[in-house]
Amino acid sequence: MRMSIILDLWEELMKTMRRKREPEECILQLERVDETEKSTLGRLSVDGEFECYILEDPIREVKVYGNTAIPYGYYTVSITYSPRFKRNLPILRDVPGFRGVRIHPGNTPKDTDGCLLPGTRFKTDRVLESRRAFNKLFTKLKAAKKAGKSIVLEVT
Repeated sequence: MRMSIILDLWEELMKTMRRKREPEECILQLERVDETEKSTLGRLSVDGEFECYILEDPIREVKVYGNTAIPYGYYTVSITYSPRFKRNLPILRDVPGFRGVRIHPGNTPKDTDGCLLPGTRFKTDRVLESRRAFNKLFTKLKAAKKAGKSIVLEVT
């Protein structure tokens, strides 16, 4: 009897902790699937459909500037001009302890600097065909913005 009550309470708690999806959102979900000393590999889905692989810096308990994956959580994604890349790129908002986290083409941990690098395929510590994956993803993100949707990234 007591166990049943505890399980019911646990289920209710988990339901309240799950983020509710707004109808006018484009949901990106980054599921981290592998880690090495140099990088973290993830699978990115857009509205529940696999889109590409993502290479990030390693996950660390203590942040190392430009060499640490972002924390797990939910982030709003905007599209803004990047002075560094001299073009519009997606940027993650309000990442605790980070600034300027973008999604952009790149292949290895040296290219990340704390950002997310898309690729169509992967090898150890690298993603491949990054420009192709980025262009496909960016087209979807721009279409979502044009349709008036907000873009949210969930990192799990």
